[in-house]
Amino acid sequence: MLKSINLVLDTTDTYLTISDDSEGLYKEKGSKFLSFAFPASNEDEVKEKLEILRKKFHDARHHCYAYVLGKDREIFRANDDGEPNHSAGDPILGQIRSNQLTNVLIVVVRYFGGVKLGVGGLISAYRTAAAEAISNNIIVEAIVKHKVKLQFDYLSMNDVMKIIKDYDLEIINQQFDNDCKISLLVREGLMDEVISKFEKLEGLEFSKD
Repeated sequence: MLKSINLVLDTTDTYLTISDDSEGLYKEKGSKFLSFAFPASNEDEVKEKLEILRKKFHDARHHCYAYVLGKDREIFRANDDGEPNHSAGDPILGQIRSNQLTNVLIVVVRYFGGVKLGVGGLISAYRTAAAEAISNNIIVEAIVKHKVKLQFDYLSMNDVMKIIKDYDLEIINQQFDNDCKISLLVREGLMDEVISKFEKLEGLEFSKD
């Protein structure tokens, strides 16, 4: 008879983000607003995506953007890239926030059509373009996970694998010899409980990233 485990799960380890890259398009009085939404987990990824778009659309007048990073949406930035203050970056940021998203970058590339839209028109255009990129994506619930590295004697293999199976942990790397090593991904809400299980095993060493 299989013995069940009662999981004590902290569900605050989830957040909303987008599943993939997506694009949108908005036109107003000859101006074209090309919008791009990207998943991004850190500011290096943000810089990389921005650089790619700047090279691809090097002839565009503006590359305005906003991003939000971190499970608690604690890292964010909005950039008007030469448009009037708060007329571009903030409306883009507002769309990310209104959808409660994080780990997201949205860039809106503008080709000027010869007619000035005014601050109100710009705000509406950048907001609509950003919303279009989001609507062409899929919003998903992601889980915060941390890497745990285990090192143990081969004789402890069965005990270690039982814990991995009981908590449905994801193995990302493993090396089996007399001295065994396994790298796992453990969701944040289960971390304390899983670590306490491993701590009870003799001769097992672990570290958290």
